[in-house]
Amino acid sequence: MNITDRLRVFLQKYKTCKNLLILLSTLGATIGLSVLLSYINDDNNPFAMALFIMAVVIVARWTDGYTWGIVAAFMGTFCVNYIFTYPFWAFSIDYTGYPLTFSVMLIVSVLISTLTTQIKQQERLRFDIEREKMYSNLLRAIAHDLRTPLTAIIGASSAIQEQKLSAEDQIRLAEGIRKDAEWLVRVTENLLSVTRVSNHGMIKKEDEVLEEIIGSAIMKYHRLPGSLPVDSDTLSDIILVPMDAMLIEQVMINLFDNVNAHAEGASKIWIHLRKENGMVFISVEDDGCGITPSLLPQILDGTYMSKHSRNDDRRNMGIGLSVCRSIIEAHGGRLFAGKSRHGGAAFEFSLPCKENMYVE
Repeated sequence: MNITDRLRVFLQKYKTCKNLLILLSTLGATIGLSVLLSYINDDNNPFAMALFIMAVVIVARWTDGYTWGIVAAFMGTFCVNYIFTYPFWAFSIDYTGYPLTFSVMLIVSVLISTLTTQIKQQERLRFDIEREKMYSNLLRAIAHDLRTPLTAIIGASSAIQEQKLSAEDQIRLAEGIRKDAEWLVRVTENLLSVTRVSNHGMIKKEDEVLEEIIGSAIMKYHRLPGSLPVDSDTLSDIILVPMDAMLIEQVMINLFDNVNAHAEGASKIWIHLRKENGMVFISVEDDGCGITPSLLPQILDGTYMSKHSRNDDRRNMGIGLSVCRSIIEAHGGRLFAGKSRHGGAAFEFSLPCKENMYVE
């Protein structure tokens, strides 16, 4: 048995143990609560059937497949009959109405379990479809972003190899090669960011001070050629945000870089912060040419270049923003695009934040 087979067997055993634990703990808690209610109501417990149906819903929701929910339905029906229906602590269907009552309970429980599992599977399927759509759009954008600088690098290096150019022209071409190589490095960083959020959005989060992350992103951005001045708001209190700091920095740098690449006439970048209903909103704005309103739905999902391919050497707006959207949604936030109060474009994203317990 190779490593892959062993890993598959281990994961199967882990899922089985997890599902069994959920089943037993849920039914155990339901039995305990029903016994308590029976004690309070002098053995008259009209809530037992409803509680066990609710337990079936919980088991079906948090376990894998149909089996565990159906098992919970049978076990719940048995418990209601055996423990909480007269004669107590005895299995009986001899009394008038008992067969119909327990048959209805069993059927309702099985149906609820089946429907809950189907809803869960449909939600997972919808998530997978959205993720595949995002990856497809991202790959198209990457193909464009890789092809353009690579073609330029090949052409420039071939011209230098021929040694027919002046020293000044060779230096100019070498500078172009360097800029294209730096762009490819940033594309690679975006690809690495995507791989970190590809596992159903599961990322490792730690509480970080938001303004420190923004400051770090600004410092890294200013190391890039052609960076613009950045003016950032400050809030009255320290904001703690559960996040993967490296990924959120990548979001900020992508948004800054997007201004450089696409905001014609931009002279400055503004970062505006606001806190509302347990969320912090970070808006990156510029005073450039802005975005055509009809393009707003497309640029966030990476479809802009696939529908509006161009032959010039301008970089694709879609790839960086697609990565930003994936990262933000993996953190439980949203990414929005709109018009800036400074006349250009605005990209605002939200993140769940915590109350700072250290500030009085």
